[in-house]
Amino acid sequence: MVPGVITALTSPPLARSSRFGISVKSPPELHRRGSSAVPAVRCDASPALSLSEERLENGASVTGGAYDFSRATTSLTGKMLDSSKKVTLVRHGLSSWNEESRVQGSSNLSVLTETGVKQAERCRQALSDMHFDQCFSSPISRAKTTAEVLWQGREEPLIFLDSLKEAHLFFLEGMKNVDARAIYPKEYTTWREDPSNFCVNGVYPVRKLWGTAREAWKEILLSPGKDFLVVTHKSMLRALICVALGLEPERFRATDINNGGISVFSFNKRGEAMLQSLNMTTHMYKDHVYMY
Repeated sequence: MVPGVITALTSPPLARSSRFGISVKSPPELHRRGSSAVPAVRCDASPALSLSEERLENGASVTGGAYDFSRATTSLTGKMLDSSKKVTLVRHGLSSWNEESRVQGSSNLSVLTETGVKQAERCRQALSDMHFDQCFSSPISRAKTTAEVLWQGREEPLIFLDSLKEAHLFFLEGMKNVDARAIYPKEYTTWREDPSNFCVNGVYPVRKLWGTAREAWKEILLSPGKDFLVVTHKSMLRALICVALGLEPERFRATDINNGGISVFSFNKRGEAMLQSLNMTTHMYKDHVYMY
């Protein structure tokens, strides 16, 4: 429907119809009481705009939905890219400390389990028809092993980025959640319920994670190529997703990502993000190959 324009009349309008809309005449007594005129309201359609006259960026079509996502978010690069980009994010498979319900953080002692390796293999199969120019991974063991399984058989070398490391959680790392809750009730509760304000010796791990996520996005998006695969950890994924969407650290738990979950972002040449899919897990339960 073409937006209408509200106009006031001091005399009864004639009822008429047009290709744009309908103006309806009210009964005369509603327009005049005694000698005083009461304004009537008529909704006239504004002139239609021909699609051929619209200046759509890049000549894109509006058929079927939005044709662009200019300024949907702010630029993550601060500079123009050589092309649009697509980034596929994958969380590592099940780790030993996931299985034991321990706080992992940046520790390198938690390793991929047999189940985790199978999850990584499922991810590889699910993405087997996809082309990726490069694969970036956290160097921490559980993510590194997942990336090695995913990237198996591809010629390009894996690229390990320190900016994709998980948040450092200090003395909580390695502790079972139940023990951490009992021994450090204040700190553990803050980490679970108000993570952006979790602080150790003046350091706010989640807030710091936002900074490293921004660094990671720049490193990835300014790299040669158009299609990238990224393997990392849940907290870092939350930061990457929130930073791309313009959400602050207070929204840290606004998303959740399963082991082996796949999320996809598109970026225009300005480095602005559009979230295309979040935490896809169909491939974890049945044979499924993605094409996007």
